[in-house]
Amino acid sequence: MAIGRGQLFRSFREGLLKNAPPTEGQGPTGKENSRLCEKMTGFSPGIQSVEPPTLPRKKKRKKKAAKATVLCQPVVPLPRVPTKSTGHAGKPAECTPNHIERMPPEILLKILSYLDALSLFSIGFTNKRFYEMAHNNGMWHKMYSAEYGHSKKWRPKRLDEVLDKLSAVVVQERPEGYWRRLYFRTMAGFNETKWRKELRDINPFTGLPSQTERILRSQRVTWEITVSDKWGLEGTFEQSRAYFSDSSVTVCWSSGRWPSFHQLSTLQLDGVKRQALSSPNINKPGWRSLMAKFDRNTISKSGQVIGRDQLVTLVLFSPSIVIGVWRGRWSIAFVMASFHYHRLVERSLLGTSMCPYSMPENKPPFDDMDPDSGLHGYTLRIILHNTVTQIMAGHFSQLYCSKSQVHGGFIQLNVINRGSLSQHTPLSGRISLPWKCEALEGTVENCCMMSLTLMDEYQNPFWCVSTPVCMALNSKEPSNDYEGQHFLIKYQDTEGKVRMDLVWLEEQRQYFLINLVVFIATAKVNKYFGRAY
Repeated sequence: MAIGRGQLFRSFREGLLKNAPPTEGQGPTGKENSRLCEKMTGFSPGIQSVEPPTLPRKKKRKKKAAKATVLCQPVVPLPRVPTKSTGHAGKPAECTPNHIERMPPEILLKILSYLDALSLFSIGFTNKRFYEMAHNNGMWHKMYSAEYGHSKKWRPKRLDEVLDKLSAVVVQERPEGYWRRLYFRTMAGFNETKWRKELRDINPFTGLPSQTERILRSQRVTWEITVSDKWGLEGTFEQSRAYFSDSSVTVCWSSGRWPSFHQLSTLQLDGVKRQALSSPNINKPGWRSLMAKFDRNTISKSGQVIGRDQLVTLVLFSPSIVIGVWRGRWSIAFVMASFHYHRLVERSLLGTSMCPYSMPENKPPFDDMDPDSGLHGYTLRIILHNTVTQIMAGHFSQLYCSKSQVHGGFIQLNVINRGSLSQHTPLSGRISLPWKCEALEGTVENCCMMSLTLMDEYQNPFWCVSTPVCMALNSKEPSNDYEGQHFLIKYQDTEGKVRMDLVWLEEQRQYFLINLVVFIATAKVNKYFGRAY
């Protein structure tokens, strides 16, 4: 038994000495190894043991010796790794470099070219760089040609190369974002080139496109109103009826549950083009074009009562929009608007859901007349009508004014003179404005719609107005030529104003227009012609 124990400790000592580290490092030396071994086993390495005869070793004891050898190995401390402080006092770590920003634009354009139209449109809102790349004409032209281009017929290879080069030149000549807008307009389902050609057919009597009503109907254009109250609740109302005349269209919205007039926060008017589905009575949403938007301050401050009957009160808060509210409750019964044909198709189709259509700047026409001679050769087309019939239509040409008639910031054009009886014009009916909602209908007296088109000497529309107007009793300026009640219709905006004097003849049971004067703002004339009146 003693011989076996001595042999075991001898083998254990030899293992410790063999695995001992060099004395140059930070670990324990050879003497320290001997003391450590003596402390753990109780035997000194220097004691000689009697060598016993060789006996077979057991596997269990071998495992214990190996375990003891591991325990007696010197512990070498690991070097300390300096750590970076994450506190506020320390220096912040450097940001990871943005590899997308460092990427060449050619590579980014190649990557973006694999996106579809919706993804490419959305990625343009990421940052400024992606916005510029998402408007690249080359990508959108390629997408437009692949989606809506004509089928490519067989051509010789050299001819294809020449046509591709010419096409690349045409793409670069277009303004930035042209093909993007063209793609989405084509996707909305209308061909802008086709109806623009139809708009070139001008009616010489009105100075307006003669095919406006047909184009609006063929393009399935409607108008919608979106209102929101002060609590943020929003509702959209589709038009109920539309009445077309030769220079304007009157649209009514009367169905649905409207909020109270005093609770209105915003009111937005959109032109909507819808695509017909297989069923003739169902339309799918299409392109939306913002035409006007009014906030709470505009609605509350600019509201003006222009007429009332036993049920409703008419409130005009925009040059073209009037709201009918129930008397006593001030809840909305209907909304009525009048749109002039001038640029109406463009305003209803070419705007976006966020921005309205911007009118092109007119170049001042060439005028070799002396500025001291004033304006000359103007033509006026004026119509009074309602939602049922036409009350009066007048066409007056060769209007002029001298420089002496420019005063108060306005240029005066006398259309019908009070003293010239031959110019006085009768009206074909009473001045009234019928209205209709889901369950009730009525008529507001002394109110109607006025459509005015003033053309310059080149027969181009110069000032166009379509708005509700009201007639008031005028007892201050009676006419010596007529016995009866005198009335006055007035309208004014930033570009001009209109004054109409009427008289009611009881015997004929008819109104007569005895005075009509149009005033044009001097600033508008100076900007249009480059003058300095």
